[in-house]
Amino acid sequence: MQKNLFRLASALGCIVFIVIVIGSVVIVAQTAITGTWMADPRTGKQEKAENAGKIHLSFERRTAHGSNQNGQSYAFDELQGLTREQTQNGKVNFRLVREAGTVECEGSFTNGIGAGTFVFTPDSGYVSAMKARGFDFEKTENRHEESIDERLLSAALLNVTTALADDLNSANFGTLDVGDLFKAAIFKVDSKFMAEMKATGFPNLKMNDLVKARIFKIDADYVRQVKDMGFAEKSDFEGLVKFRIFKVTPEYLSELKAAGLTNLDGEDVVKCRIFNINPEFVRKAKASNPNVTVQQLVEMKIGVGHWRGKDSN
Repeated sequence: MQKNLFRLASALGCIVFIVIVIGSVVIVAQTAITGTWMADPRTGKQEKAENAGKIHLSFERRTAHGSNQNGQSYAFDELQGLTREQTQNGKVNFRLVREAGTVECEGSFTNGIGAGTFVFTPDSGYVSAMKARGFDFEKTENRHEESIDERLLSAALLNVTTALADDLNSANFGTLDVGDLFKAAIFKVDSKFMAEMKATGFPNLKMNDLVKARIFKIDADYVRQVKDMGFAEKSDFEGLVKFRIFKVTPEYLSELKAAGLTNLDGEDVVKCRIFNINPEFVRKAKASNPNVTVQQLVEMKIGVGHWRGKDSN
């Protein structure tokens, strides 16, 4: 059976889909998507070391819901037809070729700053290849969600590949969706990291937890540190996040214990970090009150508690 479905989207650059269903084979033919790009070399001292020598490209296109912008740094060998020398001055034409499709750019550079227009042509087999792996780019959760053309463009710019989909599926991490694919690509989550975090004693982590782990630099080594401090068995994953945010380290815990604070739980140590309670402050309080508690230390630190006969300041 053969069925032709035509959908004409708005005049704001949305694409036309022609889906031809022949048996179980789905072929998606799409017209081009257009927008603008801007570039800068990002060679300043503030640029991360991992992006040194790269060029930062920002792609923007108008959508039915406003504008959609995606910016990141690319190595020059990812951009066909563009060299570092060409980013100084003059007209340019270059392409970003990805599994999800090809982004063709034209424009010009002046003193290292570039701008122009782009045309994105999705790859006709990408959607069906991803769907076969359990990632349905055509599925929308609500009417405000970005359209398939926007998702495909993002997939190309972020280099969301079928190899990444296969890698994530191999981790047996439960059901994942297209949003999880994007998160994994952005935050560099792979099956190795997923397996390592699951093996640390948190078997029920979700992709959002793994994203937090990447953001706050929580890995298997840090979990081992927390276990060495004696807190891991009492902490959930959010507790680990708190420890990392407030820089709870074995060294800091040892300093508190050496100053006389013992039998501390995780929340006590976090409070000490939040209110900048250092060993010197603890020793001074202990000299006045040997049985001082963490809560009393906090109260003295914020000015509502007192040393014996003395103001906390």
